[in-house]
Amino acid sequence: MGREHWKKIWVGSAGNMVEWFDWFVYASFATYFAGAFFPSGNPTAQLMNTAGIFAVGFFMRPVGGWLLGRVGDRRGRKAALTLTVTLMSASAVLIAVAPTYAVAGYGGALVLLVTRLLQGLSVGGEYAASATYLTEATDPAKRGFASSFQYVSMTVGQIVGLGLQIILQRTMSDSALHSYGWRIPFVVGALGAAVVFYLRRTMLESEIYEEDAAHAGRTEAAEERGTLRALWRHRREAFLVMALTMGGTVAYYTYTTYLTKYLSNSAGLSKDTATLVSFTALIVFAALQPLAGALSDRIGRRPLLITFAIGSTVLTVPIMTLLRHADGYWPALGLSLLALVVVTGYTSINACVKAELFPTGVRALGVALPYALANALFGGTAEYVALWFKNAGIESGFFWYVAGCAAVSLVVYVAMRETKDLDLAGTRGIKGAGESTVTTAS
Repeated sequence: MGREHWKKIWVGSAGNMVEWFDWFVYASFATYFAGAFFPSGNPTAQLMNTAGIFAVGFFMRPVGGWLLGRVGDRRGRKAALTLTVTLMSASAVLIAVAPTYAVAGYGGALVLLVTRLLQGLSVGGEYAASATYLTEATDPAKRGFASSFQYVSMTVGQIVGLGLQIILQRTMSDSALHSYGWRIPFVVGALGAAVVFYLRRTMLESEIYEEDAAHAGRTEAAEERGTLRALWRHRREAFLVMALTMGGTVAYYTYTTYLTKYLSNSAGLSKDTATLVSFTALIVFAALQPLAGALSDRIGRRPLLITFAIGSTVLTVPIMTLLRHADGYWPALGLSLLALVVVTGYTSINACVKAELFPTGVRALGVALPYALANALFGGTAEYVALWFKNAGIESGFFWYVAGCAAVSLVVYVAMRETKDLDLAGTRGIKGAGESTVTTAS
């Protein structure tokens, strides 16, 4: 793979790193800045208000998926990617300079709400825009490998955020973090977004998109690009994206964002040990993505997806049960890595699989909106569902929930057709519903 291809991979995926860094630091530093935006006296109420604003971001993801997916199909992948990183940068800057309750009353909380709306919009569009670009802009024989950097960059964003948190906690006093230190991660996020913005301003458009747009010209097909009407003609593929996302996103959130809390609250490990387990596991997980993506270029996408679904369906309950009784770093790390190896069958290739399902004229919207809906419904609620089961005294119910979601996706993976060898350049225009690009397995 030449230098130009590596540049496309880096530019196409770097925004995900910044997105997930911002997403992570908001959640992890909430305990430090919650008191800055709401009246003092009730720390729990402050955290609940902050968490409520955090949740708004998930509801905005489908809106961002629709809006930025439309931009990507009508104005180009470069335009969508540049817009998402602009929204990222603006949201990070706003949080970094937001006035406190003591200075502006609830004005600071209003700024916080606006930033979460912007972050939700940008996250909802970034995934699809970068997935589409990475899939279209690379060698067809290496689409799996290239698109795997989607989750490499997402995971690196979490690792960097986690690393910065550890550094600040060890170099600053607790009072300093509550006073002004919590602003530092958002300044870092804004600087990162500015760098990505500069890189994307100079990026080249996907050749497949340019050829398709030129072919459409000013015809009626051009007016249909990126519209909900056009997506409805591919509703089968859109529902397929939601179904294949369901099991993967629940498993991913369970073994990444929820894992630290589970190890601390349920397994009884210290917060430092739980954090170290997550940190180490995420590094290994990121390294696995390109290997699995390259494997899919050789043997196909379906074998990896089916392996993930079978593994997650069968192993989730025993892994989570054993993790609850893990008594130290090594047992917890071993079980976490086993779970993440299984999840890699989904994360490493899901971006290209979704992009390969749609014709060029509706590809960005086709990936963005169904994925954002499924992610909001299943991924964004995973932690809440887990805590609901725990609070009800039936924590193991969550394990079966995760396994059940994977089982539903397994049915989809078995029934769907292999997408590895589809010619993306050949799927021009906006096909009718009777011209589905992907049917059942042959």
